[in-house]
Amino acid sequence: MNEDFAFVDDLVPGIRWDAKYATWDNFTGKPVDGYLANRIVGTRALCAALDKAQGKAGSLGFGLLLWDGYRPQRAVDCFVRWSQQPEDGRTKSRHYPRIGRADMFDRGYVAARSGHSRGSTVDVTLYHLDTGELATMGGGHDLMDSLSHHGATGIGHVEARNRAYLRAIMEDCGFRAYAREWWHYTLEGEPYPDTYFDFPIE
Repeated sequence: MNEDFAFVDDLVPGIRWDAKYATWDNFTGKPVDGYLANRIVGTRALCAALDKAQGKAGSLGFGLLLWDGYRPQRAVDCFVRWSQQPEDGRTKSRHYPRIGRADMFDRGYVAARSGHSRGSTVDVTLYHLDTGELATMGGGHDLMDSLSHHGATGIGHVEARNRAYLRAIMEDCGFRAYAREWWHYTLEGEPYPDTYFDFPIE
């Protein structure tokens, strides 16, 4: 691992994670190239900002749960190959119900050069500290649909409020939101804005 990267849980006490691309629970339906361990990796700058965000979330009764951080370029290449394969329907209804695989790239949900590969982007949600349950957000991780956009219509008041809490927490701690995905945040002033890394997570 690059010396300026770390496992997030080593530097952010109490943070939870579920590295979706290391599991079968993602839009490709199987573990993705480069994810050899169910851990979240990021730059040390990212970890410092997440530590602040974790503290701010805690003051509101929430904790942070991460779904993804640093993403090896080989994983992105795997997404591209997957998008070119025939549709088998296994994950379509959950992750991309109203678009085709190739449309994910045109619609901005998946990129051939991902900010995640620069090491300072995370997919994150909130959970309730008192129960441990995930906060309802009006759609899950990698739902590639307009329901996932910031300001989406068709979600409930509680879900919209929880998204607003998450956005306020992250932006107050130095992150910028991505308009099409309520869970996706990138560190302002990221240390490697032009470098796409490819070391595996292991």
